[in-house]
This record gives sequence, structure tokens and C-alpha cells, in this order.
Amino acid sequence: MAETAVLLSLLAAATVRGAAPLVLAALGGLFAERSGVVDIGLEGKMLASAFAAAATASVTGSAWLGLGAGIGAAIALAMVHGLACITYNGNQVVSGMALNILMSGLTVVLGYAWFHQGGQTPLVDDAARFGPITLPGAARLAAVPVIGPVYADVVSGQNMLVYLAAAAVPVVAWLVYRTRFGLRVRAVGDSPGAVDTAGISVAATRYRALAVGGVLCGLSGVYLSIAYHSGFIRDMSAGKGYLALAALIFGQWRPVPTLGACLLFAFADAVQVRLQGTPLPVVGVVPVQLIQAIPYVLTVALLAGFVGRAVAPRAIGVPYVKER
Repeated sequence: MAETAVLLSLLAAATVRGAAPLVLAALGGLFAERSGVVDIGLEGKMLASAFAAAATASVTGSAWLGLGAGIGAAIALAMVHGLACITYNGNQVVSGMALNILMSGLTVVLGYAWFHQGGQTPLVDDAARFGPITLPGAARLAAVPVIGPVYADVVSGQNMLVYLAAAAVPVVAWLVYRTRFGLRVRAVGDSPGAVDTAGISVAATRYRALAVGGVLCGLSGVYLSIAYHSGFIRDMSAGKGYLALAALIFGQWRPVPTLGACLLFAFADAVQVRLQGTPLPVVGVVPVQLIQAIPYVLTVALLAGFVGRAVAPRAIGVPYVKER
């Protein structure tokens, strides 16, 4: 019983840590897609912000400067995406994929040129990372059955960006459903012509939505390189941008269901890590490659067979051309 409780506690803690970058990236994509812009470039923005944060933190020794650099890199890419898709009415999927491919290569090239460590950044010192935070009373409550381990091992001991990801869900829900900005974002995503007729700039609203999404996606990349890890390695996002987009679609472009999808994908990832090299009943030891595919197979299965008909914003993916 005690071993089971410890295992469940470890799985829960790993799920929370693994869900944080997915939640931040998915909420960032929510603003873009709610405004009518397909944001398949989440992966590229995560890579750019992760590299910028790790490079800055390793050189300056400051996690906060790394945070600023990471967010700045993601916003810059969001504006490039907006320039291609909003100003010049380009294909939004092509633009997003171009950003992903560009950042997958450019981060490695810059890593080679600047640090000469095989495309990686130097290891970031603990002082330049966002380390775990022990909440008050965690040690005293650890011995309390059920509640104690949950508080001590799952709630406490996470880094600042994990708590920020948790707080972002209600904040984003409030912004989207309870503010004038959120109303305009949703209206632009559903009926840009009506918004334009009301005298509100469709392009400006979409650019603002992309900028907010860039901030959140930047936080996701920063988390990967100077909170969850201690530096940048090649393609360290490992498809998490696509998983975040899948979680957004699975969550019907709503914050709370999207959080649930991110937790589900993170739980699957935590399970596959613990299954690697572990003999299973009947089949024995499963090849590591098959175990590592579990989160992605789950994503495909959910999107293909269990989600049903996802109702996207009506104007998503359609460039708005103002009538003369």
C-alpha cells in the first residue's frame, strides 16, 4: 500500500511538471486561434524562447533576464507570423510550419556558432534557473495520510512557472469571457466582417491576440530550458507544441477543458517514462521506442476517434480582406 501511494504521488508530481509547458503553450495558442489565426507554429516559438532563455541565462547568470529574452523571442516570432498571415494574407498553416522548421535549424546553428557545444547551450547554474519552491508547512504535513503527500510532493516543490501555469488558466478564462478584449478576440474569430463594421480593427485585434499568445508560449519555452532542464538541447520541445495544439482542439478552444487535455497527455508521458525497461505481464519488456510513442498515439486516438466534431471559430484560417 505504501509503495502504491509513493508511486501515485510520483506520477502526480511528474504529471504536473509535464503539463506546465503544454498548458502555457495551449493557452497561448487559444488567443491566436480564437482570433481566427491558426497557430501551428507553437513548436517553433517554444524552441526559440527556450534557446533565447538558456543562452541569456548562461551568459548573464540571471534567470529573470533569461525569462525576458525567452518571452521576447516568442513575441517576435508571433509578430512575424502575424505579418505573414494578417498583413499579407498568407497561408496560416504554411507560415506556422515555416516557423517550426526555421527554429528547429536556427537554434542549432546559433548554438554551434556561439557556444561550440554541438548546438547546445552551456549548462545553466542553479542560481540562473527557476528552482523548486517549498511551500509553508510542507514538511510538517508530509506525515498526514493522503493530504500530506499530495501537498508535500505534488503541490509543494514545484518551480515558479508551474504555479504560473496553474494561475494562467482562470486568468485566461476571465480575459476571454469577461473582458472587452476577450469579447473582441472571440468576435474577430467568428465574424470579422461584423467587427470591422462596428469600427474595430480586425488586424489590430489579431495582432494583440498573437502578442498575448507569444507571452504565454514564451513562458512555456523558458520553462523547458531554465526550469525543467538546465540548458538548451537540440529540438528539446520534442513535439510539445503539437501536443499543446492537439490539447487545444480536444478542449474545444476553452481554457478548462484544455487544461484537462494537457494533464491527460502529461500523465501519459509520465507513465511511459516509468514503463521504460519495466517487464510487463505476458509481453515482457517492450522496446523503448514503442513506450515513448504512448503520448503521441494517445493524441492521435483522441483526436481521431473520441473527440467528436470539434467546433472551431468560424473564421479560423481565413484571411480577412477589408472590403473597399
